[in-house]
Amino acid sequence: MKRRAFLVSTGAAALVGGLPAWAQSWPDKPVKLILSQPAGSGPDAMARMLGEQLARKWNQAVVVDNKPGGQNAIGAQAAAKAAPDGYNFYYATTAALVTNPYLFKTLPYDPRKDFVPVAMIGMVPFALCVNTNSSIKSLADLVAYAKANPGKLTIANEGPKTFGGMMTRLFAQQLGLQVNPVPYVSVGAAVVDTIGGQTEAVLVDVPAIMQMAKAGKLRPIAVTTAKPVFGLESVPPMATVIPGFDYAGWHGVVAPVGTPAAAIQRFNRDLDALLTDKEMAARILAVGPITEGAGTPEQMAGFLQAEHQRWSKLTRDVGILPE
Repeated sequence: MKRRAFLVSTGAAALVGGLPAWAQSWPDKPVKLILSQPAGSGPDAMARMLGEQLARKWNQAVVVDNKPGGQNAIGAQAAAKAAPDGYNFYYATTAALVTNPYLFKTLPYDPRKDFVPVAMIGMVPFALCVNTNSSIKSLADLVAYAKANPGKLTIANEGPKTFGGMMTRLFAQQLGLQVNPVPYVSVGAAVVDTIGGQTEAVLVDVPAIMQMAKAGKLRPIAVTTAKPVFGLESVPPMATVIPGFDYAGWHGVVAPVGTPAAAIQRFNRDLDALLTDKEMAARILAVGPITEGAGTPEQMAGFLQAEHQRWSKLTRDVGILPE
């Protein structure tokens, strides 16, 4: 990984060094990061943390522009229509760039044609949690309860077309369970109601529940990745009962198609330096995704292609049709 990061950085530096003076001086004005999530959300916290560090490196402001709503469509559309001048970037998640085309018949943007990849930020595991006062102590307990009480187990998530909602449907289907998914307008509201006992379980991203788990208000009983998650090492993966189950959300950066290659490579190089810095990586891990560096734009393009193939199959398998 260190060797890969070094090659990415030196390669990008060589590219920038061989371009005209305007490219070498990028950025010479504020850079905008468009975000589909509201202020205070996990992606927002990450975007602001990284933006603050990049602003110091570039000696230019990095402005986080929140445009939530419409299942990420509002922010994605704004990013797709932003000027491709090297000063507009989209801090994106799985839904906006991959899953939305399989959930909606029409979108006001095309995730494959409107954007060019810039950098990966990291993977975001999800966790299934119950209230600490619940009689459910493990995933096996939850499965037993759901089978004994078909349709009664309430599982909070952000909605049927979100990552958490689809994971709820997928694991229930693969285990032959009838559960009662309860959609919420925000992760916070879903977590609060599970803590308060209004729902029996919640399936959301790990950063959203980590503090509550540490405080003893939620009991994580499974994670959606095949490997244990940092900070939740004692929590078993769903793969222990569903062989091959391995899903995680992710964060990444893309730019409007037509964005100068110099700006993309410089952004990629400097973001990679941040993500692979030990101190910064520790800060990121405490609040957000698990990162292994930015990779290259080409690697991200390959990753997105593989994700499209994977989610196209998953939505067909669980019977989710575009609406």
